[in-house]
Amino acid sequence: MPAKSTFNGFPKEAVEFYTDLAKNNNKEWFAAHKSDFEKHVMDPARDFVYEMGKLLQQIVPNVVADPRVNKSIFRPYKDTRFSKDKTPYKTHLGIFLWTGALAKMDCPGYYFHLEPPIVMLGVGNHCFSKALLQLYRDSAVDPKLGPALAKAVQSVRKHGDYGIGEKHYKKTPRGYDKEHENAEFLLYKGLTAFFSTDIPKELYSKDLLDYCFERFKVMSPIQKWLSRMIEGLEG
Repeated sequence: MPAKSTFNGFPKEAVEFYTDLAKNNNKEWFAAHKSDFEKHVMDPARDFVYEMGKLLQQIVPNVVADPRVNKSIFRPYKDTRFSKDKTPYKTHLGIFLWTGALAKMDCPGYYFHLEPPIVMLGVGNHCFSKALLQLYRDSAVDPKLGPALAKAVQSVRKHGDYGIGEKHYKKTPRGYDKEHENAEFLLYKGLTAFFSTDIPKELYSKDLLDYCFERFKVMSPIQKWLSRMIEGLEG
């Protein structure tokens, strides 16, 4: 992390950059606007990571907030190897602060997503690896972790404006009871809480930090349950 940082929001030029990129998703356009990307997107993104990391320490003291590309800030380039869409750049900004000692994408974390005209905030694991999926399913029906999962989900859902995902499978996995009280969660390929909205006015000021933090707090029961789930793998 930098020794000092000041976050004053994302400028309107950051929104304009992604709006224009969606219409001009090619290497020539991006190269011509690389300085805009660095100044209006990357500079405030680094400051956001630093300041949000300090705030999240109030909830999860071991949060990892690393303001480098491919660490907390996702790279702008798409992986097009297995996609029919060969446009080279992501039309959104993705930021991830995580907890745990596993590989980054195996760890649960806090996610910020700017993709005009929306902002999305998320918490958890978007997609479990094969090993984690097995652990998750066993944990969902565990006598102790199972009820704690249901309680965590209910804690988020009661706020009304938040979703729970990622339900993916149509049938209960073989070897698990389809009548189990947590059978719903056995259909998930990941476990997240998320909040999505039109770009709020807070995006353009330092108030975005508190805006995100308050919503991350609401969703933190999911984060804490997942952290508890993977504790045994980190030993």
